[in-house]
Amino acid sequence: MSSTPVSKPSAAQADNMQNPISSNMPEHLSLNKWEDTGFEWAGEIEPTSFERLSAILTTEHEQEKIQLTANLYRRNNVLHLSFKLVGDVWLTCQRCLQPVATDLTDDYDIALLDDESQVRLVNEEQDYLLLDEVITEQSPERLLPLKKLVEDEILLKTPMAPKHDDCEMTIEQFGEIPEEEENENPFAALASLKGKL
Repeated sequence: MSSTPVSKPSAAQADNMQNPISSNMPEHLSLNKWEDTGFEWAGEIEPTSFERLSAILTTEHEQEKIQLTANLYRRNNVLHLSFKLVGDVWLTCQRCLQPVATDLTDDYDIALLDDESQVRLVNEEQDYLLLDEVITEQSPERLLPLKKLVEDEILLKTPMAPKHDDCEMTIEQFGEIPEEEENENPFAALASLKGKL
């Protein structure tokens, strides 16, 4: 491992970079190949390409591609995965059952730690993962599940019960609501016994 710190590009530098737009997001990144030199990827991805996310997407509205810029870099001898998402996904409103857009636009930065001793090298607010917990596939090279990590963050960003901000729940009534009969108080019989005992 290299001890040379690599700084993360600023937002202005990132906007000026000419990353090729690709539609084939890599499933995995080889850490053996990229952890010291860094890796960048930019492209558009279909929300339906994420298996777990696809299960909660509405089919009543066309899903648009999400723009993704990903960057694997090393700072303070700690590996980081940062990425930026721009776009919306369409879910089903839990009140009116109509499609509702959920904005995913955000910047994400996750420290990827070799072991728990590196926790002291990152800020308290920094999200981090232990590589031993993330890399579960047994293979000769260490493969970082890039697509799965991006999908995890998308799922965390989506609400559990999506709804429109100004949504009124539609209620349909079929037939008449029967009036409840007033039942006799079951303790009335006890009241009459109260004086006799």
